[in-house]
Amino acid sequence: MAWVTILTFLVTLVFILWRPKGINEAIPATIGAIIVLLSGSVSLTELGIITETISGAAITIMATIVMAIVLESFGFFNWVAEKLAERAKGSGIRLFWYVNLLCFLMTLFFNNDGSILITTPILVMLLNNMGLKNHQKIPYLLSGGLIATASSAPIGVSNIVNLIALKIVHMSLYAHTAMMFIPATLGLLLLVGLLFLRFKKDLPKIVPTKVTGLSLPSYHPLKQNSIYSSEKDRSKFMRNILLFVFAVRISLFVASFFSIPISVMAVIGSLVLLGWRWAYLKVPPTDMLKKTPWYIIIFAFSMYIIIYGLNNIGLTDWLIDFMRPMVSGSLLHTSVLMGVLLSVLSNIFNNHPALMVGTLTLTSMNLDLLSLKVAYLANVIGSDIGSLLLPMGTLATLMWMHIVRRGKVKVTWWQYIKVTIVVIPPTVIFTLVILYYWVTWLF
Repeated sequence: MAWVTILTFLVTLVFILWRPKGINEAIPATIGAIIVLLSGSVSLTELGIITETISGAAITIMATIVMAIVLESFGFFNWVAEKLAERAKGSGIRLFWYVNLLCFLMTLFFNNDGSILITTPILVMLLNNMGLKNHQKIPYLLSGGLIATASSAPIGVSNIVNLIALKIVHMSLYAHTAMMFIPATLGLLLLVGLLFLRFKKDLPKIVPTKVTGLSLPSYHPLKQNSIYSSEKDRSKFMRNILLFVFAVRISLFVASFFSIPISVMAVIGSLVLLGWRWAYLKVPPTDMLKKTPWYIIIFAFSMYIIIYGLNNIGLTDWLIDFMRPMVSGSLLHTSVLMGVLLSVLSNIFNNHPALMVGTLTLTSMNLDLLSLKVAYLANVIGSDIGSLLLPMGTLATLMWMHIVRRGKVKVTWWQYIKVTIVVIPPTVIFTLVILYYWVTWLF
């Protein structure tokens, strides 16, 4: 049973990273989960525990993605792309900072996968429209992809794995944000600063101030509609929509503070937005059945079954012996060592299983509450930021590479690693140290 589970995990991981013939990652994950169930590593009773653990996270993420799809129905993201070009005022350097701000806000308002899937094709479209050369596009796209993925660290609601892990350690979204937002945001500022220094010589000095004829590429998952009588009318509507989305996002943290399930607020927000679209565009919400990427739920559920199977055959017992020295010293040692360990595990095994395994292990170590929270948050930093060292560290990065290649922008693994090897390690160490000092001062 143990060997079947271990072999299933490794083979599943290979197929998820390899994706022969472009198969969806949920397919090998589902097959692996079925094999683990048949092997007896996970019982039917435990399936109920797993379902209860991931259900809230899955509902929240799906509701968030629905909101993003509705916004694109209004042409929101094309509007943002045009505003980016205008705000840059012809400066390639100013455009760099606006692109990274957009990717940060997209992840904060929606989630990291949604940010990659929606923002990257629009940036490719914008940069192609500007007539930039391949080496001039890479700084914007690569920095934007790294910031979009790393930006899931400040607030737990931006990543389905973070939400699942929060449930495992019984930590509220509000507490996570109070302890993590400042350290992770400072880490992101360092990251974007390092990226700017690395790319400064490649950034074009001048870019077009106006872009016309923006239309989403055929491989973009969403479509736009033209429904506005004037540019002023369009901008006013977009700002109202943005204010509503911001209010929904704030409501998640308010709900967490008052112990209300955040999934409830996320669903209410998405339903209101769907109703708004129905009234404004006369588009019923039935198209969400086709446009929503339901495979994300299947993937997360299947991976958690496999990880739970590894937990049941004794993996966490071995990891407890290995990790105990890391969390038995000072909180500073706990933060740095756990974050570095999860960074290494994420780049070897992908951050989804790495964070799940790391979190399950921590809950079995009988740590005091503060040490548990610091170790968990360090794990999140390692899995959300440290995992970016190699392209296979996160599924979001693999999706990003696939999208930019389809947009005819050439980015090799070596080009990627030459950048991340310089910017990711110092960012991770800096963020982990700041996490220690922030938590010590605050709590």
